[in-house]
Amino acid sequence: MPLTRNKKAFLNFSELKNTAVFFLFFLITFFIRFPFFFRDYIDRDESTFILLGQSWANGFLPYTQLWDLKPPLTFAFFAGIISIFGKSFIAIRLAGVFLVVITAFYTYKIAFKMIPKKASILVGAFCIVLLSLFGSLQGVMSEHICIALFVPAIYILQTKKSLGYIFFAGLLMGATVMVKLNMAFPILFIGLFLVYEALLTEKKISFLSILLFGIGVTTVIFATIIPYYLSNQTHIWWESVVLAPLEYTEARRYTIFKLAPIFVITGLFFLYAFKSKSLDFKNRTVQFLIIAILGVLFSFVKGGRINGHYLIQLHPMLLILVGIVMYNLILKYKPKLPIYAAFIALLIPAESYLEYVNVIQNKFEKGTFFNGEGFAAPQYILEHNLDTKNILFFEYHIGYWNLDTLPPTTASTHPSNICRDELFPFFANPRKNSIEELTYIMEELQPKTVVIRKGRRILDKKEIEENEYIDAYLAQHYKVYATVDNAEILQRL
Repeated sequence: MPLTRNKKAFLNFSELKNTAVFFLFFLITFFIRFPFFFRDYIDRDESTFILLGQSWANGFLPYTQLWDLKPPLTFAFFAGIISIFGKSFIAIRLAGVFLVVITAFYTYKIAFKMIPKKASILVGAFCIVLLSLFGSLQGVMSEHICIALFVPAIYILQTKKSLGYIFFAGLLMGATVMVKLNMAFPILFIGLFLVYEALLTEKKISFLSILLFGIGVTTVIFATIIPYYLSNQTHIWWESVVLAPLEYTEARRYTIFKLAPIFVITGLFFLYAFKSKSLDFKNRTVQFLIIAILGVLFSFVKGGRINGHYLIQLHPMLLILVGIVMYNLILKYKPKLPIYAAFIALLIPAESYLEYVNVIQNKFEKGTFFNGEGFAAPQYILEHNLDTKNILFFEYHIGYWNLDTLPPTTASTHPSNICRDELFPFFANPRKNSIEELTYIMEELQPKTVVIRKGRRILDKKEIEENEYIDAYLAQHYKVYATVDNAEILQRL
C-alpha cells in the first residue's frame, strides 16, 4: 500500500502559543504603522499631546505652562517617552505600535474564551486594522492609550479571581479614566454590574472584591492630584480635569443626526444576534462586553459628539461579539470563501502601501525619510534665520517642538483652542473671547513669523467673525515669504 502523509498547514493557528500570537500581532501592526513613523503629524491632537509631554518633561505640570482638554496621564505617557528617548518621533510611534498590539492581544484572549483560537486571532488582527487605518489612527491618540489599559482590565475581571488581580484591574481602570475622562461611564457600568452580580445572582462575587476594584480606580485618580496638591495647585487639577470637560461638552455638542449612525448600527447588530441566536446573551463574558459597549455609547451621548478616533474605545469589545456571531454563522452555513477574498484582504492596508511609497520618494527627493510640513517649515525657518519669537503656527503646530519653542499664549497650545471661549476661565486666560485672544496675539505680541496652510481656511468654518478678522489682519500686515510644500510662511511687514 502506498504511504500517505498528512499535509501540514504552513501556519497552524491552533498550535500557536500566546508569545507567538503576540509576536504575530506585533509584526502585523509594525508593518501597517511603520511608514507613518516618519510623518510630521497625523492628527492635531497628537501634536498637542507631544507639546504638553515635552513641557512636563521640562518640569512643568500639565495645565501650568501649556493647556489642553485631556486628563494628565495622556500627557504622562508622552512625557515618559520624551524623558527616556528625547525628541524622537520614532519612539513615540513605536510606543503606539505596542499600545495597539496590547489591545489586540487581549481582544484575542477574551475572544478565545468563546471561539476557537484561529477565529480569535482573526478578531485580534481586525482589531489591529481598525485601530491603525482609516483616518488619523496611525498616530498615537489618547484613545489608543486608554483602550490598551481598558481591555486588559476587562480580561482580568473575566479570568482572575484573586483580590490582588481585582485590585490591579481597578488600577488599570483608574488609569483609563485619567487618560480619557468619558471612560468613567463604562467603568461605572461595569462596577454596577459587579454589584448586581453580588446581590442578585448566584455568582460568587464578594463585596471585598468590588471594594478593592473601586479602591484601585480611585487610587490612580487621587494619585494624579498629589503633584498639584504638593505644589498648592489642586484647583488647577480640578478646573482642568473636571470642570473644563463638563463645560466643553455642553458648549460643543453634535446634533442627534450625527450621533445616530453608530447607535443604529450597534442596535441592529444586537437585534440580529438575538433573533438569530448567534450570541449567547446569558454568557458572563458576553454580558460584560455588552455592558462596556453600552457604557461607551452612553459616554458619547453625554459628551454630545463622536469623532472618528473616538470609536477606538468601542472597536475591541464590539469586534469580539461580531467575531462570535460570524463564527457561529460560518459553522451553520459553511460558506466557501472565493479566492479573491485573500486578494481583498491584502488590499486593506492600502494607506500603508501608499505611505511606504511616499517615504521612499521623500528620501530620494529631499534626502530624509521624515516628511511633512511640520518638519519642512521649521527647517526652512532655521536655515533662513527667520524670527521665532512668538512664532504662531495656525497649522502644523508640531513645528513648536521641532523649533524648541513654545506657542505664544496658553490658548494657542492647540490652534483650535483659540476659538474655544468657554475654556478660557479654566486656565485663567485674561482674555474673555477668541477675538480678544487673536487681537492680543496679532496686535500686542506681533509675531514676526506666522505659518498657515496654503489655500485653506485658517480657523473652523463656524468661526465666521474670527476668520474675517485674521484674514484681514494677515492681508494688511503680512506677506508670503515662502511656500514650503503646503505650508505658507508669512513675515510681518
